[in-house]
Amino acid sequence: MIQQTPHSGYHWDGKRQPFFEGWYYRLTLPPHQGNQTIAFMYSLQDPGGRTPASGGAVQILGPDEDYFCRPLPDTSRFWAWRHKLGHGHSRHGPIAENYRATATLHQGQFWDPSAARTVRWHYTLEPIYSWGPPNRPQSTAGWLSQFQVFEPGWQILMAHGWATGWFEQIDASGSIRRFDFEQAPAYAEKNWGGAFPQRWFWLQCNAFDHTPDLTLTSGGGIRQMLGQRESVGMVGIHHRGRFYEFVPWNGQVSWQVSPWGSWHIWAEQQDYVVELVGKTESPGIPIRVPTATGLEFLCRDTTQGELSVSLWQKQGRQLLFSAQSQQAGLEIGGNGWSETWHHGTWPTLTKHLSPTKL
Repeated sequence: MIQQTPHSGYHWDGKRQPFFEGWYYRLTLPPHQGNQTIAFMYSLQDPGGRTPASGGAVQILGPDEDYFCRPLPDTSRFWAWRHKLGHGHSRHGPIAENYRATATLHQGQFWDPSAARTVRWHYTLEPIYSWGPPNRPQSTAGWLSQFQVFEPGWQILMAHGWATGWFEQIDASGSIRRFDFEQAPAYAEKNWGGAFPQRWFWLQCNAFDHTPDLTLTSGGGIRQMLGQRESVGMVGIHHRGRFYEFVPWNGQVSWQVSPWGSWHIWAEQQDYVVELVGKTESPGIPIRVPTATGLEFLCRDTTQGELSVSLWQKQGRQLLFSAQSQQAGLEIGGNGWSETWHHGTWPTLTKHLSPTKL
C-alpha cells in the first residue's frame, strides 16, 4: 500500500467562497474489450449553499466516449474525509443514486434520464504509484501548494494502480451492457480552489503498448499565483520504480498546443530531456467545469488519443525509452483557443536528437 498522497483530503474550510473541489478517476480496459476507457468526474461547488452556483455533479466519459452528466444539487448530501481520500454524494429520488470513492474502493449507481438507463459500477483499487519517488509521495505543485497560493490547486493522487471490478449500463428494457475487468490500469487526480485556470491543456496515459510499468501525466495552464497570472507546465513520468519530474523549479517546460487535435510538449532538466506528441482525429467530447455561474462546457476531452513519449538521458545523449499508446487522455480547456498556444523554447539538446514520430 502506498503512503498517503498530499492533498488527499477535502480542502473546504467551511467559510471560503467561491470554492470548488473536483476529482477525476480513470480506468483503461484491455484490448479484448475494445481498448475502452472509462473516466469518472465529480465536482462540488460553493458547499455552503449560498450562491446560485452551489451544488455538485457526476460526469462520466464512458465506453465509446459516451457522455453522462447527473446534477447533485443538495450539498448537504455530500460527505468527504478531511485527512485522507474519501468522498461521496447522493441524490433524492425514486431509486438509489449515489457514489462512494476512496483510495481502494469506487462504487456508484445513477439514473440517466436522457437515455432512460441506469449506470452502475463497483471496483477495488491497488495503488502502485502516487506522485513522486516510490514511498515518498509529494505535492504535484511543489511545497508551496500547502499554502494555497495557486489557483487552482492540483494533485495527482494515484499516477498508476490496478482496478478490478465491473461497470455496466442497463437500458429501459433491462438489457445490460457490462464490462468486467481485472487489474486494469487506473489513475486518479483532483483540483480545488476559487477558480479554474484561464486556459489549460492536459495529457495522461498509463496504458502504453508493451510498456506496462510506464505512466505519464503532463499539464499546463495560465493560473493565478498570489493574484498574478502565470503560464506554468509540468511533465511527470513513473517508469520501473523511478520518477522523472520536469517542472519550472528544476528546468524548462515548453509546448505548442493547437485549439484541438495536436499537443506537442518538450521539457528538460539537469539530467533528462522528454518529448511528448499527442494527436487525435476525433472531434472530442465537451465536458463541464466549474465557473462563477456553475458548471459550463469549457473543456474538450478524448480518452482515445494517440500519444508518443521519448525520454533521453543527457549524459551520452542516450535514449532511455520510447513508447506509444492509442488510449491517452488528451484535453484542452478554458478560453483563448483561437490559435495554437506557443510557450517557451525547444530544449537545447533536442537539436541533436531525432524527434518523436507517431
